[in-house]
Amino acid sequence: MRQFFLLLTPLFLYGQIDRITGEAFATRSEVIASHGAAATSQPLATGIALDILKKGGSAVDAAIAANAALGLMEPTGCGVGGDLFALVWDPKTQRLFGYNGSGRSPKGLSLAQLKAELAKQGLNEIPPYGFLPISVPGAVDGWFALHQKFGKLPMDQVLAPAISYAEEGFPVSELIGYYWAIGLRLHQQRPGAFGATFSINGTAPIKGQIFRNPDLAATYRQLAKSGREVFYRGEIAKQIDQFFKANGGYLAYRDLAEHKGEWVDPISVNYRGYEVYELPPNGQGLAVLQMLNILEGFDLKSWGPDSALTLHTLIEAKKLAFEDRARYYADPAFCQLPIQQLLSKSYAAERRSLIGDRASHRLDAGHFPLQTGDTIFLTTADQDGMMVALIQSNYRGMGSGIVVPGLGFCFQDRGQLFHLDPQHANVYAPGKRPFHTIIPAFVLKDGKPWLSFGVMGGDMQPQGHVQILVNLIDFGMNLQEAGDHARWQHLGSSDPTGSVMTDGGFVELERGIPWSVRRELIRRGHAIRDGLGGFGGYQAILFNSEQKVYYAASESRKDGMAAGY
Repeated sequence: MRQFFLLLTPLFLYGQIDRITGEAFATRSEVIASHGAAATSQPLATGIALDILKKGGSAVDAAIAANAALGLMEPTGCGVGGDLFALVWDPKTQRLFGYNGSGRSPKGLSLAQLKAELAKQGLNEIPPYGFLPISVPGAVDGWFALHQKFGKLPMDQVLAPAISYAEEGFPVSELIGYYWAIGLRLHQQRPGAFGATFSINGTAPIKGQIFRNPDLAATYRQLAKSGREVFYRGEIAKQIDQFFKANGGYLAYRDLAEHKGEWVDPISVNYRGYEVYELPPNGQGLAVLQMLNILEGFDLKSWGPDSALTLHTLIEAKKLAFEDRARYYADPAFCQLPIQQLLSKSYAAERRSLIGDRASHRLDAGHFPLQTGDTIFLTTADQDGMMVALIQSNYRGMGSGIVVPGLGFCFQDRGQLFHLDPQHANVYAPGKRPFHTIIPAFVLKDGKPWLSFGVMGGDMQPQGHVQILVNLIDFGMNLQEAGDHARWQHLGSSDPTGSVMTDGGFVELERGIPWSVRRELIRRGHAIRDGLGGFGGYQAILFNSEQKVYYAASESRKDGMAAGY
């Protein structure tokens, strides 16, 4: 019965039958608060963030505390074995800061060695699980870099709530429990301690069951006491090194010891008077900005939010941006990327002209020279005006499936997103950051903070960002309506790992989109399918500068919650 309900949920709850009217719909009211706000994908984590704010912590402190809790409570999406990206509005300097906390590939594994290992295993691409796709986890370094710059409370206080929950236990929430069971089936027999760490007597915890992770509590205690160094150069690093050596893995002590994240300048475009900010590659935030540049030339408002013409135009803009994503998005430390050209309004006009009345089946990326040289999102805001957009992930839900005994967390598998062609910008290389899907977003209005938000979920993320922004800016929806409105997702585009779109891909639609619109999209040549979930996970905080209050919203498709005080 449970499986049957989950199959129906995306159609009858996620799509919301009420939305067939085409009118704006919200599952609940926005949260409105004057002192601080938080929105995460797990209610207990949201509560922790608020507690930290009430104790005088900054929005960054609250974000780290919530992220640590989610690593425990939602290991199906994040954890300290993964990477982290963040955008922070600093009210003191009136400046938006960007942080890239992604890790690099093992320096002891060359492209030739990787290909030989793949051939030995009978593979022609990097696998999603096991030791080969593992790159250095950057989340812990990100926590401490953010905390050093913007934290107020000591790190032991910031991590204390997650440590307490890890030791005493917490009740597993519904959707997380569903994905947890899938992860356990996938990874229970892998080398290491996955099964012992993430099961209760060999089975996944169910909704409402108390789960404890004393190993993760011990890891967090070491971080609280000794800082980032214990993870990258101290006892934890040594445990990781020893385990990988003993089991044929390639991640080594040197990779951890030499890791460092990077403060970066966010990139932006102006969309109808709103300055939309994303982080530059190796992430895919650039695709959001390219799509918005293309869409700016169309009168979406007059067409309406669920018209066939609006959806057709958004889908085609996505296809165009994703062709450039497949060709040019990579680690800028290894290749000089044409970011400014891709962001130019003149280039957007060229690409816009390629959108016709019919669905495109095959597209090419723009022509610029190259010169070599499953996820959680949360957002917090404090009484001083600091706002944080933080996204953190293991990739593919529970990551690689590799857990070092005694540490309590799973390693990410981001390395699967490398290309194997030596001529490609995203080709695998030792010490290189792979193409990344996780992206936080921030919007300024008249130079002041307006919106901190994200929509987690792989390739859905740029599409989700654009849909949220169009709902807010073009169609005037409120913050919760913008997230609850029925979504679409296009799949089958060319991607940075080597696949090429030759048939136009297909579009998944939530049930709230009218059948008449579906028929018109089919007439225009789109392959349409019903979506069974996978439409992303939205969290957002908006600051109303006139009222001097925060508005917060959370994803109705997940277990999350927005709250404020």
